[in-house]
Amino acid sequence: MASAKNQSSSRKDRIRAMRRADRARDRRNRIITVTVSLAVVVGGGGFCAYVLNNESEQKEAAEAAVKAPVEGEKSWDAKKLGRNHVAKPVTYPMKPPVGGDHHQVWMNCEGDVYTKQVPEMNAVHSLEHGAVWVTYSDKAAATDVKKLAEKVGKTPYSLMSPVKDQPGTIMLSAWGKQVTVDSATDPRVEHFLTKYVQGPQTPEPGATCTGGMGEQ
Repeated sequence: MASAKNQSSSRKDRIRAMRRADRARDRRNRIITVTVSLAVVVGGGGFCAYVLNNESEQKEAAEAAVKAPVEGEKSWDAKKLGRNHVAKPVTYPMKPPVGGDHHQVWMNCEGDVYTKQVPEMNAVHSLEHGAVWVTYSDKAAATDVKKLAEKVGKTPYSLMSPVKDQPGTIMLSAWGKQVTVDSATDPRVEHFLTKYVQGPQTPEPGATCTGGMGEQ
């Protein structure tokens, strides 16, 4: 009789021990799950912060690169460049001109590519509206002219035309700004366009580049 009671008691003790072990195992599993989850959240947050910081740094670097001076560019005091609308011919001190008194009608500059020389006085008015004027001489290679035409055609507030007697092979002009390059692949072409198309030099930001004069 005593032996049966001892066996029953021993069996109950083993069951209680197994239940304690199960509860302990469940607690360990919950702790592991919570710890891993926290690590994922913290790690994910750290990764997101890294990505955001990296994107912010890249954006700041890109903005700084645009703001940097275009290598070799020439500048004129914008305040000293006349802005009167005149009908009589104007003799400009630089070629192509980068500002000064001009005709009351601008050249269309919504990515317009002209195959013939355009009137300087009308093109200067386009510069006043924030356009970049891309010009090329007879020395420019046909492949460069084609690449420039494609780029200008995709760039609002820009225009392009030949200027036979300009001093450089390829020249880019904005109001008070100008740079000379020898090739359409010169990185300064993109830099100049990015910086000065409707850039801070623009006397009349937001003024239209359509509704003016087209190729005659």
